[in-house]
Amino acid sequence: MLVALFAMGSFAADRAHTLKVYNWADYIDENVLNGFPAWYKEMTGEEVEVIYQTFDINESMLTEIEVGHEDYDVICPSEYIIERMLKANLLKKIDKASIPEEQRYFDNVAPFAVDKFAQMSDTETVSDYTVGYMWGTTGFIYNPEHVNGEDLHTWGALLDPKFKGQIYMKDAFRDVYSVVVLYAYRDEIARGEVTRDDLVKTITPERIARVEEILTAAKDNFAGWEVDFGKEEMTKGKAWMNLSWSGDAQFAIDEAEENGVELQYIVPDEGSNVWFDGWCIPAYAVNTKAATWWINYMCIPENAIKNMDYIGYVSVIATPEILEWANDEEEWPEALDLSYFFGEEATEVHANPVFYADKTTIDRCALMHDAGDMNEELVKMWNRVKGDNLSPVMIAIIGIVVLIILVFAVWKAMSNRQKQKMQRKNRARR
Repeated sequence: MLVALFAMGSFAADRAHTLKVYNWADYIDENVLNGFPAWYKEMTGEEVEVIYQTFDINESMLTEIEVGHEDYDVICPSEYIIERMLKANLLKKIDKASIPEEQRYFDNVAPFAVDKFAQMSDTETVSDYTVGYMWGTTGFIYNPEHVNGEDLHTWGALLDPKFKGQIYMKDAFRDVYSVVVLYAYRDEIARGEVTRDDLVKTITPERIARVEEILTAAKDNFAGWEVDFGKEEMTKGKAWMNLSWSGDAQFAIDEAEENGVELQYIVPDEGSNVWFDGWCIPAYAVNTKAATWWINYMCIPENAIKNMDYIGYVSVIATPEILEWANDEEEWPEALDLSYFFGEEATEVHANPVFYADKTTIDRCALMHDAGDMNEELVKMWNRVKGDNLSPVMIAIIGIVVLIILVFAVWKAMSNRQKQKMQRKNRARR
């Protein structure tokens, strides 16, 4: 658990020396968090106290920003929410030039990440409003004791009857839609009729319908819908497969090893989404100076390494220090082409393939986008797919519970009538 600094009473009034941070839970190393005030004073000569609060899903964070219950100074949304916030004018530009050049670390972000962020808007320079934090891919965690990895080179594995009741599906409709649509249009992609970027970015009723058809056909294979507990089930050997984000996959692999369970991660050949979280300053932020320094602080390689070690996700920072940290031939004998991330000198890097996917994989990945006007249609599709996703066992359990409730209700009604009859008899005797 992170040791956050909550100073709601004594410092809330002194906003010039208070920084309000809103981040995902368990998404920063506590030493990095707690080290910011001293570093900020060293850099600026000013005191600052951090009020650090967390959220569990993007939508709850966005609601907080939209209603303005808290005047947060810096937040960490995902790419599609950043895109939505840019359209709604909910973000301030980050004044990077306000930090002296010799103390400025923003340029440590990989050009790969900057280029992906640029895809979030056709009208704004996105890097003016956000700086990347962590990134990754979406794929399958699987237990090789039960699953042959060769079967998972396609998202079509979701439909394979031998996996009946053995797949935990991520309860995140955008993420699932963004990968299943690549499978649905795999033939069109192969023929060059459509690109992965277009499929993920341009959402149409026809594309939603094709994804819905696949998910509906696959439902018997789903053991359940999960946001966070799927990886825990995998670590205990209670499921065979889990559609998962790469950071959660690495967490599960590490935890499972301690339980004597082997897990692996794979991105199917049709492609996947590549996702990003980034630091932003809300339009109503009060302490933009401290917020800008906070974002700059997160771009220091030493802090990026600490955060990666703690949370299991991958930083967008791509300096020689990060490359040295990632490269370990003894641990990872297979060389990967990471030139897309670290530059031309990184064509053969011995790195964790869950953290850093090979260029051949990344070339098949598309950035996930805000659904815009089609968001409601996606939600409707998702609800239809999930709505009757009850196994025979669950239906039986629900039936038994309903029967017990009905029997209890009837018994109570009869009991009340019996009491009323006795009361009437007693009154008659009196």
